Amino acid sequence: MLEQVARTAEVRSALLSFAQARAEIAARPEANAALATLADWVESYLMREHPELGRTGAVCPFTRQAARIDTARLAICEAGPDEEERAFALIRGSFAALDEIPCKPSMAHFRTIIVGFPHCDGEAGLAMLQHVQKRNKFHSLSRRRMIGLMHAESDAPGLWNPDFRPLRSPLPVLAIRHLVEYDAPFAVRHPLLLLPYLAHFRLAGARRLIQHLRGQA
Repeated sequence: MLEQVARTAEVRSALLSFAQARAEIAARPEANAALATLADWVESYLMREHPELGRTGAVCPFTRQAARIDTARLAICEAGPDEEERAFALIRGSFAALDEIPCKPSMAHFRTIIVGFPHCDGEAGLAMLQHVQKRNKFHSLSRRRMIGLMHAESDAPGLWNPDFRPLRSPLPVLAIRHLVEYDAPFAVRHPLLLLPYLAHFRLAGARRLIQHLRGQA
């Protein structure tokens, strides 16, 4: 228990709001180059429309809303490919830190944490991050959370345009957010997500799933 509390405290100190991130970047631009890359990508890509997305709206509408109401947090992890436990500790602690982001109860589902890994852009680094993601999969699903890996070479197809690659980012990123009712398309694509999705959203979730499947027919 004490170890978990200490880990959460360490993670909490690493997380920055957009305003805090911009202040850090302005104060020490060279030392915070990776943070600047992460913040620029989130603001210019995730929070914007894209002509190849296949639908209207931002690439990640949850991130745009989270930034607007100050429930999005950014962090940079300096772990390299051979420091899996360091990366794992930060991500595992982020699940607890996610629930501590202050907001109105009705806005809690917009809490989001985005962590960049500037030293993991090679094959070994990506393999390590994939393993960190896999180790957190059950932890994530059991808490109705989503954990996603994004990187420059991601081949994951878009939900609305299979030729689009929405999970490409200028540096490797692990992101955590709440599972929401609008995640029906992800639940269809990832069978392990289907049970916790239906268990939580019940009839409303079932209707979303049916609507999505009908739209694909």
